[in-house]
Amino acid sequence: MKEWTEKKVLVLNLDHSPVGIVTVQKAIVLTILDKATSLAHFEYLRIRTVNREFFYPAVIRLYEYKNIPYKGVMLNRNNLFKRDNHTCQYCGSAKNLTIDHVLPRSKGGKTCWRNLVTACHRCNTMKGDKTPEEVGMRLNTLPFRPTLSYFLSEYAEQHAVEWLPFLEVRIV
Repeated sequence: MKEWTEKKVLVLNLDHSPVGIVTVQKAIVLTILDKATSLAHFEYLRIRTVNREFFYPAVIRLYEYKNIPYKGVMLNRNNLFKRDNHTCQYCGSAKNLTIDHVLPRSKGGKTCWRNLVTACHRCNTMKGDKTPEEVGMRLNTLPFRPTLSYFLSEYAEQHAVEWLPFLEVRIV
């Protein structure tokens, strides 16, 4: 019983863009009140009442478009590490991780998604106040600004594969 209460439901706007994640209780209330429709459900789960049975929703879409100001994914340590798969972008280590400015701040580098990477303490110290090219280092992957869909798809791959067809993963 506990497993189904922990499952989350993906909420899409009228244009199918992801709006957020809600509990199953909230999703069912939205569908019963005709504010949303279910687009996908978890095959192996059902919700039973005294005289009715419902599919357990996995993805719902709102009937009315909600104008939600785009805020993007917040740039913070946790999200940066998550984007970089908790590994150093120079050597691949997962130990003693820090944040590195690819173009150092002293040389005009900004604190933004496209200039920050996860680096181990050793690589960050070795790079110092120089660019990777100046010290002969190479990035394993180029830094990018992740979308909400990028992080939701990571969750979906582990907990809700039913979401994947509704998540367009783009690198912006």
